[in-house]
Amino acid sequence: MTETELKKHLAQAEKSPKEIAAAVAGLPDATLRYKPSPNKWCILEILAHLADMEIVLAYRVRQMLADKKPEIAPIDQDDWAKNLGYMQSTPAELIALYGLNRHANLQLLRKIKVEDLSKAAYHPEFKREMNVAEIVERMAAHGPNHLQQIEKLKKEAGRKAN
Repeated sequence: MTETELKKHLAQAEKSPKEIAAAVAGLPDATLRYKPSPNKWCILEILAHLADMEIVLAYRVRQMLADKKPEIAPIDQDDWAKNLGYMQSTPAELIALYGLNRHANLQLLRKIKVEDLSKAAYHPEFKREMNVAEIVERMAAHGPNHLQQIEKLKKEAGRKAN
């Protein structure tokens, strides 16, 4: 990844919390909690997931940048959603956490050198090393992917209500 590509990915990643906040602003509770099926997430769970993933990514990036031979601890995102009270959080809290943690991650990533992008950690789920550049690319894509999911859920919830 070049410095230009890094800046592009970070700029995209910076937009995400504002886009997500705008997408969920003023939604009724029924829409926030609408699930297309019992094993699928609702918008509230997606917001909690976004907030939590920023914490996970923060730790992983710091491991890669600072530790010798780090190994990523895998997570089960569905277990996190089930066991960490995702449905008891408020959208405002979750959006604030997502935005604040994303901001902190971007502040760190804007300080690194291009050569730091190759620093890596072993990811046991992928059975290979994952580097900082991959994390940056995932950060840039993560919010937009969930934004699409949120928009789809809003439409489905609206159809169910009518």
